[in-house]
Amino acid sequence: MNEYFENKKKSATGNFGLYFKAALFMLSYVGLYVHLVFFTPPVWLAVIECFMLGGSAAAIGFNIMHDGGHGSFSKSKTWNKLAAVSANFMGVSHIMWAMKHNIIHHTYTNIDGVDDDIEIRPYLRMCETQERRKIHRFQHIYVWVLYCLLHIMWIFLFDYKKYFTKKIGTVPIKKMSTQEHIAFWTAKILYTLIFIAVPIYMLGFWKFTIGFLIATTFTGLVISVVFQLAHTVEETEFPMPVGDTNRIENEWAIHQVQTTANFATKNKLISWLVGGLNFQIEHHLFPKISHVHYPAISKIIRETCNDFNIKYIEFPKMRTAIASHASLLRKMGRMA
Repeated sequence: MNEYFENKKKSATGNFGLYFKAALFMLSYVGLYVHLVFFTPPVWLAVIECFMLGGSAAAIGFNIMHDGGHGSFSKSKTWNKLAAVSANFMGVSHIMWAMKHNIIHHTYTNIDGVDDDIEIRPYLRMCETQERRKIHRFQHIYVWVLYCLLHIMWIFLFDYKKYFTKKIGTVPIKKMSTQEHIAFWTAKILYTLIFIAVPIYMLGFWKFTIGFLIATTFTGLVISVVFQLAHTVEETEFPMPVGDTNRIENEWAIHQVQTTANFATKNKLISWLVGGLNFQIEHHLFPKISHVHYPAISKIIRETCNDFNIKYIEFPKMRTAIASHASLLRKMGRMA
């Protein structure tokens, strides 16, 4: 892969296209917030803008925060840090996210009991090794409601649970420094003041509540669907570790390919909006490379997988990936 970037004389980090997109999404997010809170648009327009605000929050997470968290947004450590901190605009602690995503998810992808992304018990059963309950027979139906709740639960519950239990799922988190404790609480307090207290003061409790629920439920649905299509579909594997070691038999790279799926990679609009997360195989193999390069390097990775007879999982359309995810949930809800 280094040879590719050397031959093309390109940096593996972001480019002007990414920075333009980042500025556009951030300006949209701030502009929508200001117009909704301080200019009180008519109800029909406010509803539309709340959906757009929720979509902008998801886009910031996909395109800015995600690359920044992996250090691939820019060559500059400062800009990567600023990009990662954009998570705080969504009410999400970038500190907890980095521990959960960079360390645990990317190391123990789809390993039950370790990867917190597939740990949604007792409400959902994502793989065969998880306990099946009677309600799971209907999980492929009610799952979409749960996905809508993801963002609001993330804001008010998940981060605090990780912080106070000092665990992400069953995995203990590293000891936080004084600076990280201050950063955690500063971000949470600022989000509460800017996105909860000020809107309630300006609009009243009920207008704020309705608008907040529209925005956060849409963000939660979009984020959940994009994340789940990457790993919880019928074709991906859920390997079990050897004994109590959390080690698996496969090589790390093979494990990443077998537990990950791509979708709608030919759709330039989807790729642009979701920050290349539809090229999830490329991301898991090369998380330090910015998503703007995924379409190009995917050809190299696909050819390499073919050479070594490793299945490269890809859905041509987003809707077929959604159907596969729903089918997996239906199967897990009925299979003993």
